Amino acid sequence: MKSSCRNALHCAKARLDPRVAMIMGFWALRAGLLKFICVRRVCEAYSDETEDWLTPEVKPLDVNLGPMGVNDEKHPIRFLGIETSCDETALAVVQKSADGTHQILAEKIYSQTDEHLIFGGVVPEIAARAHIEKIDNLCSLVLNELKDQHGLSLNDLDGIAATSGPGLIGGVMVGLSYAKGLSLATGLRLYGINHLEGHALSAQLSQIVPMPYLLLLVSGGHCQLLWVAGLGCYERLGTTIDDAAGEALDKVAKVLGLDYPGGPMIEKEALLGNENRFPLPIALKGHKGCDFSFSGLKTKASSLALEEVKTKQDRSDLCASLQKAVFDQLIIRTKAAIALLLHERGLEFKTVVVAGGVAANKTLRAKLENLCEGEGLNLLTPPLAHCTDNAAMIALCGIAHYQSGLRPSLSDGLRLGARPRWPLDVLKACSDPIHKRPGSKGAKA
Repeated sequence: MKSSCRNALHCAKARLDPRVAMIMGFWALRAGLLKFICVRRVCEAYSDETEDWLTPEVKPLDVNLGPMGVNDEKHPIRFLGIETSCDETALAVVQKSADGTHQILAEKIYSQTDEHLIFGGVVPEIAARAHIEKIDNLCSLVLNELKDQHGLSLNDLDGIAATSGPGLIGGVMVGLSYAKGLSLATGLRLYGINHLEGHALSAQLSQIVPMPYLLLLVSGGHCQLLWVAGLGCYERLGTTIDDAAGEALDKVAKVLGLDYPGGPMIEKEALLGNENRFPLPIALKGHKGCDFSFSGLKTKASSLALEEVKTKQDRSDLCASLQKAVFDQLIIRTKAAIALLLHERGLEFKTVVVAGGVAANKTLRAKLENLCEGEGLNLLTPPLAHCTDNAAMIALCGIAHYQSGLRPSLSDGLRLGARPRWPLDVLKACSDPIHKRPGSKGAKA
């Protein structure tokens, strides 16, 4: 096997871009997938690709696919999902039945919390290495579970869906490269999925969510309000102009000496504190629009943590005050988005969805429930276990695109590039960017 790997790499290096050769080596060494295919087929698949196969200009699935429909297939649709955009290595197989419901047939998630705990945050290089070490074993566990519990194998799947952005570039490359190897070995179609779209549709893992709806996407890396008109039809109503809500919580938690990840620790401490003790600013309070800002709040809370927190009760009080300030801004902006859609635009919708890691916070859910009840709307959320990054939501997105009629060829899947930045509303991000200097990685969300 080692000899065949060396020969394959020698052939690849002679004809291919070095980056392609590196990833072919990863397939051979980590998964042994070259035993399923001939090296000539791999080389021919890449023979026309040169320097730009990993550039931000590659835009898989940037198309308007219209609203999601029911499953018209005679058999259930099954997809393998792969998620490696940050600090979770996750794989899952999801099935969509004829009645439109989804079932998770097999799922494994490896959290890298222990690897990053000492640093108080995610270290990209460590995250990428951990993905490489864990992904193949997790895939074996998922496939074994699929076989043992459901009598199914890779041959019974309709496709593979892998996160191709946005996220940490090293981690995204690991998952996407592994997915390409599986696609080559099995002939299954590969779908490159926007990680944010995974969160946008994640509530459908446990229920049928009627479109259109208003989405509050709130996590450690993103904070946005989006109008979800249908699959692939996303309009950004508001976004953070600096820090994300989860990012502010995590960084203040670090100053307070709380364990990583900080958001759940803040929630736990807040239950014991007085939320009115420390007055904290709510940015853009009188500002028209739906944008967020948490940088000033983060700075003020960090200063209080260093100057005023002397006891455990002080810490709990500051956590409660911080959480209240963050959530008050989320509620104010969500209410503004509802007013914009219902009253200014005259649109009809009945559902608000909150997704992302911070959506697991029970206090935030309660506040949003009260808001939606007052507006005559329904609040829908993903299952608690699937608010944070997971592969089930990625597989669900793959099923949705497959169901919409999208059928990428094998070479289309191999051309997918890892994208550290990939906004859901590409038009708005380019025409009206929050950050006026997007940089070489592309427009920010």
